[in-house]
Amino acid sequence: MEKLLNEQIVGQIRQAFAGISNPVQILFFGSRENCEYCDETEKLVREISEIDERVNLSIHDLNDDAALATQYRVDKAPVIVIAGRDGDKVIDLGIQFSGIPSGYEFSTLINDILFASKRDSGLGTATREFLKSLTKPLHLQVFVTPT
Repeated sequence: MEKLLNEQIVGQIRQAFAGISNPVQILFFGSRENCEYCDETEKLVREISEIDERVNLSIHDLNDDAALATQYRVDKAPVIVIAGRDGDKVIDLGIQFSGIPSGYEFSTLINDILFASKRDSGLGTATREFLKSLTKPLHLQVFVTPT
């Protein structure tokens, strides 16, 4: 079976993953029903998780694992959840990708894996202080479209 990631890309990811501080959990939610990019997205996260043993992957079906999907606020497929790990405990950091992370989104996926491993968003002090001042939950979504 042909790989999505060539050896050059795998080498670059391996080099980036040298900076992983703590284990990371990737939860992939797909569906056997009406899911245009599920197969490709699952293949992609499988290949990424094979690069470094500190990147753990679990595969879930949106319908069969509905309770887990609800726990992570997943209501469509494909979705990639990037979470932290502390032993057997999975730490939801609120990082999700809907759809296949291709093009520029791919480097964002790799960077988010690194952020999750460090438990540090890289945000500046002023931004952190502003976020601490929020009194209600904030649901932030970023949409990207290929050009």
